[in-house]
Amino acid sequence: MPSLTVENYLKATLQIASGTESGWVSTGQLSQALGVSPGTVTSMLKSLSESGLAEYRPYEGVTLTSQGRSLALRMLRRHRLIELFLVRTLNLTWDQVHEEAENMEHAVSDFLVDRIDDFLDHPNTDPHGDPIPAADGTMRGLETNLRPLSDIAAGETVQIARVINQDGNFLRFLTEAGLLIDQKLTVRSRSVEAACVILELNDQPCSIGLTAASEILVSVVP
Repeated sequence: MPSLTVENYLKATLQIASGTESGWVSTGQLSQALGVSPGTVTSMLKSLSESGLAEYRPYEGVTLTSQGRSLALRMLRRHRLIELFLVRTLNLTWDQVHEEAENMEHAVSDFLVDRIDDFLDHPNTDPHGDPIPAADGTMRGLETNLRPLSDIAAGETVQIARVINQDGNFLRFLTEAGLLIDQKLTVRSRSVEAACVILELNDQPCSIGLTAASEILVSVVP
């Protein structure tokens, strides 16, 4: 049975790779995501490669094998279903559930996760809008036409679909600003020089930095 550390590496690799065309993830990206040194990452990637869970190439990075991807999807399924379960049943907020799910995902059985999935009526996305893998590994609720809020032109109306940055402080900032999943808003202006976007939300102006806006994925409302 894979160790907690192996499961975390596989899940992090899958999440980072989903945002790339090549499917390859650098040691630097994993180092930043997991909060460990590049040397530690390199040692683990060599172990994953020897175990047949990943393919590691020095100076290029790592990509998951089919076995590694299957295990990573299993962990991602657990994490995202637990997050949604905690929100719907215990009324935890979306900034509280990430850490709790990190702790719980390694302890629950696949049987319990499947029962949670049934209880929640097989949801497509978690509280942050991330797609939830089905038991067979297919990704439910995966939208390919989403764009960063920072790229939206002035005058367009959009709907928030997914938040990439799930740091608690960032999510609390979004909550206070009213920038929640499924919320519709209009971009009034976008300034690269001022590094900010001015939004209209419920007939009220709202300013957000371009960096923060890049962490919010939206769909354009026709």
